[in-house]
Amino acid sequence: MSIFEYNGSALVAMVGKNCFAIASDRRLGVQLQTIATDFQRIFKIHDKLFVGLSGLGSDAQTLYQRLVFRHKLYQLREERDMKPETFASLVSAMLYEKRFGPYFVQPVIAGLGEDDKPFICTMDSIGAKELAKDFVVAGTASESLYGACESMFKPDMDHEELFETISQALVSSIDRDCLSGWGGHVYIVTPTEVTERILKGRMD
Repeated sequence: MSIFEYNGSALVAMVGKNCFAIASDRRLGVQLQTIATDFQRIFKIHDKLFVGLSGLGSDAQTLYQRLVFRHKLYQLREERDMKPETFASLVSAMLYEKRFGPYFVQPVIAGLGEDDKPFICTMDSIGAKELAKDFVVAGTASESLYGACESMFKPDMDHEELFETISQALVSSIDRDCLSGWGGHVYIVTPTEVTERILKGRMD
Protein backbone atom coordinates (compact mmCIF):
# COMPACT_ATOMS: atom_id res chain seq x y z
CA MET A 1 0.00 0.00 0.00
CA SER A 2 1.32 3.44 -0.92
CA ILE A 3 1.86 5.96 1.91
CA PHE A 4 -0.58 8.27 0.06
CA GLU A 5 -3.34 5.67 0.55
CA TYR A 6 -2.59 5.04 4.24
CA ASN A 7 -5.32 7.37 5.59
CA GLY A 8 -7.60 7.35 2.51
CA SER A 9 -9.02 10.53 0.96
CA ALA A 10 -11.17 11.96 -1.82
CA LEU A 11 -10.92 15.57 -2.99
CA VAL A 12 -12.52 17.42 -5.88
CA ALA A 13 -12.77 21.06 -6.97
CA MET A 14 -15.04 22.31 -9.74
CA VAL A 15 -15.65 25.70 -11.38
CA GLY A 16 -18.95 27.40 -12.16
CA LYS A 17 -19.95 30.85 -13.41
CA ASN A 18 -18.00 33.26 -11.15
CA CYS A 19 -17.96 30.63 -8.40
CA PHE A 20 -16.28 27.39 -7.46
CA ALA A 21 -16.89 24.38 -5.24
CA ILE A 22 -14.41 22.24 -3.33
CA ALA A 23 -15.44 19.00 -1.63
CA SER A 24 -13.88 16.13 0.31
CA ASP A 25 -14.85 12.99 2.14
CA ARG A 26 -14.76 12.87 5.98
CA ARG A 27 -13.05 9.56 6.71
CA LEU A 28 -9.71 9.20 8.45
CA GLY A 29 -8.51 5.62 8.46
CA VAL A 30 -5.42 3.57 9.13
CA GLN A 31 -5.48 1.36 6.05
CA LEU A 32 -8.85 -0.41 6.28
CA GLN A 33 -9.64 0.54 9.89
CA THR A 34 -11.71 3.73 10.32
CA ILE A 35 -10.39 6.06 13.03
CA ALA A 36 -12.51 9.21 12.62
CA THR A 37 -15.58 10.20 10.64
CA ASP A 38 -15.29 14.01 10.80
CA PHE A 39 -11.77 14.62 9.49
CA GLN A 40 -11.13 18.02 7.93
CA ARG A 41 -9.26 18.00 4.61
CA ILE A 42 -10.31 21.40 3.23
CA PHE A 43 -8.87 24.53 4.81
CA LYS A 44 -9.69 28.21 4.36
CA ILE A 45 -6.78 30.53 3.60
CA HIS A 46 -8.97 33.60 3.13
CA ASP A 47 -12.59 34.26 2.07
CA LYS A 48 -11.93 33.54 -1.62
CA LEU A 49 -9.19 30.92 -1.36
CA PHE A 50 -9.33 27.34 -0.11
CA VAL A 51 -6.87 24.47 -0.15
CA GLY A 52 -7.66 20.77 0.14
CA LEU A 53 -4.91 18.36 1.17
CA SER A 54 -5.31 14.68 0.32
CA GLY A 55 -2.78 12.05 1.30
CA LEU A 56 -1.21 11.44 4.72
CA GLY A 57 -3.32 13.17 7.39
CA SER A 58 -0.44 14.24 9.63
CA ASP A 59 1.50 15.79 6.73
CA ALA A 60 -1.67 17.58 5.56
CA GLN A 61 -2.07 19.27 8.96
CA THR A 62 1.63 20.18 9.17
CA LEU A 63 1.64 21.68 5.66
CA TYR A 64 -1.56 23.62 6.36
CA GLN A 65 0.01 25.25 9.44
CA ARG A 66 3.07 26.26 7.39
CA LEU A 67 0.84 27.66 4.61
CA VAL A 68 -1.15 29.77 7.09
CA PHE A 69 2.14 31.09 8.51
CA ARG A 70 3.45 32.04 5.06
CA HIS A 71 0.14 33.65 4.07
CA LYS A 72 0.04 35.77 7.24
CA LEU A 73 3.59 36.97 6.52
CA TYR A 74 2.47 37.91 3.00
CA GLN A 75 -0.54 39.82 4.39
CA LEU A 76 1.71 41.78 6.79
CA ARG A 77 4.19 42.64 4.07
CA GLU A 78 1.80 43.34 1.17
CA GLU A 79 -1.33 44.45 3.10
CA ARG A 80 -3.59 42.37 0.87
CA ASP A 81 -4.72 38.77 0.42
CA MET A 82 -2.82 36.42 -1.82
CA LYS A 83 -4.16 35.71 -5.31
CA PRO A 84 -4.89 32.04 -6.02
CA GLU A 85 -2.20 31.89 -8.73
CA THR A 86 0.40 33.29 -6.30
CA PHE A 87 -0.68 30.88 -3.59
CA ALA A 88 -0.39 27.93 -6.00
CA SER A 89 3.19 29.00 -6.78
CA LEU A 90 3.93 29.27 -3.04
CA VAL A 91 2.60 25.75 -2.35
CA SER A 92 4.53 24.39 -5.33
CA ALA A 93 7.79 26.00 -4.14
CA MET A 94 7.30 24.78 -0.55
CA LEU A 95 6.73 21.21 -1.74
CA TYR A 96 9.65 21.30 -4.16
CA GLU A 97 12.14 22.49 -1.54
CA LYS A 98 11.28 19.33 0.44
CA ARG A 99 11.52 17.08 -2.63
CA PHE A 100 14.11 14.68 -1.11
CA GLY A 101 11.85 14.00 1.89
CA PRO A 102 8.47 15.22 0.67
CA TYR A 103 5.21 15.95 2.42
CA PHE A 104 3.02 13.00 1.36
CA VAL A 105 0.14 15.19 0.21
CA GLN A 106 -1.58 16.04 -3.06
CA PRO A 107 -2.93 19.59 -2.72
CA VAL A 108 -6.02 20.94 -4.50
CA ILE A 109 -6.15 24.73 -4.64
CA ALA A 110 -9.33 26.63 -5.51
CA GLY A 111 -9.93 30.37 -5.41
CA LEU A 112 -11.48 33.42 -7.04
CA GLY A 113 -8.93 35.66 -8.73
CA GLU A 114 -9.23 39.05 -10.41
CA ASP A 115 -12.75 39.87 -11.72
CA ASP A 116 -13.94 36.89 -9.62
CA LYS A 117 -12.60 34.44 -12.20
CA PRO A 118 -12.39 30.95 -10.66
CA PHE A 119 -8.97 29.30 -10.50
CA ILE A 120 -8.36 25.63 -9.67
CA CYS A 121 -5.24 23.53 -9.73
CA THR A 122 -3.72 20.43 -8.21
CA MET A 123 -0.16 19.22 -7.86
CA ASP A 124 1.83 16.16 -6.86
CA SER A 125 3.87 15.79 -3.68
CA ILE A 126 6.88 17.63 -5.13
CA GLY A 127 4.90 20.58 -6.49
CA ALA A 128 4.38 19.84 -10.21
CA LYS A 129 1.27 21.90 -10.99
CA GLU A 130 -1.66 20.76 -13.10
CA LEU A 131 -4.03 23.59 -14.04
CA ALA A 132 -7.59 22.94 -15.22
CA LYS A 133 -10.53 24.94 -16.56
CA ASP A 134 -13.27 22.54 -15.38
CA PHE A 135 -12.38 20.31 -12.41
CA VAL A 136 -9.47 18.72 -10.56
CA VAL A 137 -9.42 15.61 -8.36
CA ALA A 138 -7.02 14.01 -5.85
CA GLY A 139 -6.87 11.17 -3.35
CA THR A 140 -7.57 7.45 -3.34
CA ALA A 141 -10.95 7.91 -5.05
CA SER A 142 -9.47 9.98 -7.89
CA GLU A 143 -10.10 7.40 -10.63
CA SER A 144 -13.84 7.17 -9.95
CA LEU A 145 -14.01 10.96 -9.39
CA TYR A 146 -12.54 11.54 -12.86
CA GLY A 147 -15.28 9.41 -14.43
CA ALA A 148 -18.13 10.98 -12.44
CA CYS A 149 -16.94 14.57 -13.00
CA GLU A 150 -16.28 13.95 -16.69
CA SER A 151 -19.87 12.82 -17.23
CA MET A 152 -21.61 15.35 -14.93
CA PHE A 153 -19.67 18.59 -15.46
CA LYS A 154 -20.99 21.32 -17.71
CA PRO A 155 -19.63 24.86 -18.07
CA ASP A 156 -21.08 28.03 -16.47
CA MET A 157 -23.21 26.39 -13.77
CA ASP A 158 -24.65 28.66 -11.07
CA HIS A 159 -23.76 27.95 -7.43
CA GLU A 160 -26.83 25.78 -6.69
CA GLU A 161 -26.37 23.59 -9.74
CA LEU A 162 -22.65 23.39 -9.00
CA PHE A 163 -23.38 22.15 -5.47
CA GLU A 164 -25.72 19.48 -6.82
CA THR A 165 -23.18 18.33 -9.43
CA ILE A 166 -20.13 18.17 -7.18
CA SER A 167 -22.12 16.43 -4.41
CA GLN A 168 -23.44 13.74 -6.76
CA ALA A 169 -19.96 13.21 -8.21
CA LEU A 170 -18.36 12.94 -4.77
CA VAL A 171 -20.97 10.65 -3.20
CA SER A 172 -21.10 8.25 -6.15
CA SER A 173 -17.29 8.11 -6.33
CA ILE A 174 -16.55 7.48 -2.66
CA ASP A 175 -19.04 4.59 -2.71
CA ARG A 176 -16.64 2.91 -5.15
CA ASP A 177 -13.56 3.37 -2.97
CA CYS A 178 -13.21 1.52 0.34
CA LEU A 179 -10.51 3.88 1.71
CA SER A 180 -12.63 7.04 1.54
CA GLY A 181 -16.24 7.86 2.39
CA TRP A 182 -18.36 8.43 5.48
CA GLY A 183 -20.15 11.47 4.09
CA GLY A 184 -18.80 14.61 2.48
CA HIS A 185 -17.84 18.20 3.18
CA VAL A 186 -18.65 20.79 0.49
CA TYR A 187 -17.74 24.48 0.25
CA ILE A 188 -19.45 26.64 -2.40
CA VAL A 189 -17.68 29.99 -2.84
CA THR A 190 -19.18 32.97 -4.68
CA PRO A 191 -17.87 36.57 -4.75
CA THR A 192 -20.21 37.50 -1.88
CA GLU A 193 -20.52 34.40 0.31
CA VAL A 194 -19.11 31.05 1.37
CA THR A 195 -21.56 28.18 1.94
CA GLU A 196 -20.46 25.10 3.85
CA ARG A 197 -22.54 21.93 3.70
CA ILE A 198 -22.16 18.43 5.15
CA LEU A 199 -23.29 15.48 3.02
CA LYS A 200 -24.56 12.25 4.48
CA GLY A 201 -23.36 9.16 2.69
CA ARG A 202 -23.09 5.44 3.32
CA MET A 203 -21.61 4.86 6.75
CA ASP A 204 -19.60 1.75 5.94
